[in-house]
Amino acid sequence: MSLLGIDLGGTKLALALFNESGKILHKETIALENRKGKAVGELITNCFIELRNSKVHGEINSIGISVPGIYHEKAGTVWAPNIPGWDDYPLLNEIKNISGDISVTIDSDRACYILGESWQGNVRQCKDAIYLAVGTGIGAGILINGNVLRGAHDIAGAIGWMALQKPFKDEYISCGCFEHYASGEGIAKIARTFLKEMKDYAGELKNKSLVKITSHDVFAAYENNDPLAIKVIELCVEFWGMAAANLVSLFNPEKIIFGGGIFGPAIPLIPAIKEEAAKWAQPISIKQVSFESSALGNDAGVYGAGYLALKNIHS
Repeated sequence: MSLLGIDLGGTKLALALFNESGKILHKETIALENRKGKAVGELITNCFIELRNSKVHGEINSIGISVPGIYHEKAGTVWAPNIPGWDDYPLLNEIKNISGDISVTIDSDRACYILGESWQGNVRQCKDAIYLAVGTGIGAGILINGNVLRGAHDIAGAIGWMALQKPFKDEYISCGCFEHYASGEGIAKIARTFLKEMKDYAGELKNKSLVKITSHDVFAAYENNDPLAIKVIELCVEFWGMAAANLVSLFNPEKIIFGGGIFGPAIPLIPAIKEEAAKWAQPISIKQVSFESSALGNDAGVYGAGYLALKNIHS
């Protein structure tokens, strides 16, 4: 038996074949190369057809797919803001048209992150846990009593829109307050703002083109004790801490897992994030929760997709 996990991101597609115990039998990653709309759907279906026809690890018995945005379960459609043309993309029907009798399950990337950690990562044996994903954007996979919290319209966990700063600014409309400050894009954005404001700054970001500064540049400068980078990262620690505190107070989880591309370089900051969270959170709950980095790293989504496939077989 083979389970196919497919993890669609904003820039790449990862596919992995698993056995029932969660061992990866085969894995490949393909760049989207600026594909948009139907071309992304065709990439997914073509990759599936190739794997099915190759029978490299036997028959594919079930498919799970992680998507970067909102999956509307009843309609079978996807809203993925980082993929042009995916405002209401009919992915389920497109896959079912070629999958035959093979079962197909789709869910959001944030749901798949926490499911992957629950299956093969740092959330095994936990019924209540949260995966805080910080990459280009920010989202949270929330596990309550062993089930992913979906919300009335499948949008639960969109915590990039968590309100953590006042007054409201128009800049928050497109991505949310939390994401504006503390996502990968936010880190670069705030660094550019500080660079304009710090007239006497002479650090290593000084001579970089404003539009080309990335979160990677900021973390590299932070490692070298650059004052602007320190100011940016300390601000992010405050936001990550406040957000985590709110999650702890609302959901009383056993664990909060920090993942996504920023964690990553931000893993050493987790103790400082918990220290910040302790200022704001419900005082008993914060002492009971563990803050940890993802055990699966960049593979959390594809593991979660593999788990969707497994769950569908046994449902």
